[in-house]
Amino acid sequence: MILTRQHKLLTLNLFLLTFVLGTSEFVMVGLLTEVASDMKIAISIAGSLVSAFALSFAIGTPIFTALFSRFSKRPLILALIGVFIIGNMITAISGSYGLLLFSRVITAVVTGVLIALAMAVASEALPPEKRGPVISIIFTGFTVASVLGVPLGTFIGQWGGWHMSYWFTTLLGIVSLIASFATIPTGLKGARSSLQNQLRLFTYPRIVLAFFIPAFSIAATYSVYTYLAPMLEDVLFVPARYISLVFLLYGIVSIFSTLIGGKLAVGGGMGKIRYIFLAQAVILASLYVSSGSLAGGLVSISLIALAVYLMNSTMQLYFMNWADRHVPEAKDLASSLTSVSINVGIAMGSALGGFVTKNMELIDLSWSGGMMAVLAAVLAWITYRLDRGTRSVSSEKNGLRTNTKEVRDQVL
Repeated sequence: MILTRQHKLLTLNLFLLTFVLGTSEFVMVGLLTEVASDMKIAISIAGSLVSAFALSFAIGTPIFTALFSRFSKRPLILALIGVFIIGNMITAISGSYGLLLFSRVITAVVTGVLIALAMAVASEALPPEKRGPVISIIFTGFTVASVLGVPLGTFIGQWGGWHMSYWFTTLLGIVSLIASFATIPTGLKGARSSLQNQLRLFTYPRIVLAFFIPAFSIAATYSVYTYLAPMLEDVLFVPARYISLVFLLYGIVSIFSTLIGGKLAVGGGMGKIRYIFLAQAVILASLYVSSGSLAGGLVSISLIALAVYLMNSTMQLYFMNWADRHVPEAKDLASSLTSVSINVGIAMGSALGGFVTKNMELIDLSWSGGMMAVLAAVLAWITYRLDRGTRSVSSEKNGLRTNTKEVRDQVL
């Protein structure tokens, strides 16, 4: 079935929405030096804004997504984008660390729920055979945010002050609100499923184990990425005016990470990503050595970007397939687990980075991040072995039932 013009406009709008949300979330990484200098706080304290956002996202998304699931999606999305705009305005006028932290926490919770709603709208409003490709396009909004939004926001912040960057994201939010008003269809009603029933998904140990695979992998990357701006300045000695270009390079390479990750997910991705995480650990640790030269450091940073999203599609399919088999009423919640886990990882990584920068040297972020990637590889290996064991037992049971039926048929 070919998408109608209305479907295409809706897809474009949901892509725009995730782009705006991603830009607002990630641009802080490129502004840590400016925020720390303006507020006269340590760079590690400024980095805690990234941790706070990610942690609020991770805690608030499943709870509020489940609580708001009973409301019609169109008015809910419009209302939440309005709150998002207000949150970015408060960030833009913040003159104290406390107010800035408050605004980032509120924005984080709204961001998580909006992402879950965007996926739900795509699933309900589009033809079944087009949902997969469209959802992948929506996810790409975050990657494009790192390619275009973050470098542009960083450049604006360095040119006009970091407050100006959040007036920019406020403007993007207003554009997204207008586009959503024009394209989000009416009649997308909520589903009355209790919070308790949906959270039953977390009673399965296998889900909890798998949840921390992307968390540890992203933590490995974000222990470095959160402090990439000061590392570029103080370790690789990149002039401040070129830092936004390095973030642009990082974002462009990460697009290929998303595309390759989609191919890895086909035909047993869980068995493959174990080795991806080990490669990620080696790449991160290599920065310790390669940072001796600008070219070598940039190569390592590019490879870090190439590895960052390779597991996304595999984990997304894993969570959704598991929920479909065991807790069908929690499928919407399951579809948000990858993004929630990623934000847990961002919080873990930025917290680890803050500890390292406070007690060690900036370059020590490389090998400490590599250790987190090794943990992700161990969890992926355990999950893969458990799944193989489950499939073997299931096959044996199916074979036993078949043999029993054949014997019974022969006797009869």
